[in-house]
Amino acid sequence: METINIDTEFIKLDSLLKLTGLVESGGFAKTMILDGLVKVNGEVETRRGKKLYKGDKISFAGNEFVIGEK
Repeated sequence: METINIDTEFIKLDSLLKLTGLVESGGFAKTMILDGLVKVNGEVETRRGKKLYKGDKISFAGNEFVIGEK
């Protein structure tokens, strides 16, 4: 599991996917999220604007991430 450190209170789900480099664009991130391919804390998440906070765990395309802080 890789830690993604952020220096803000939260990051939105679509922005996180772009930050990790797993998607090329916000549009592709939106499609992947709406298709139910992303999990947050073990549950399918279909809201691209879902706010992620320190400790949240994200799974996508065989990759797992946890939100940390800088």
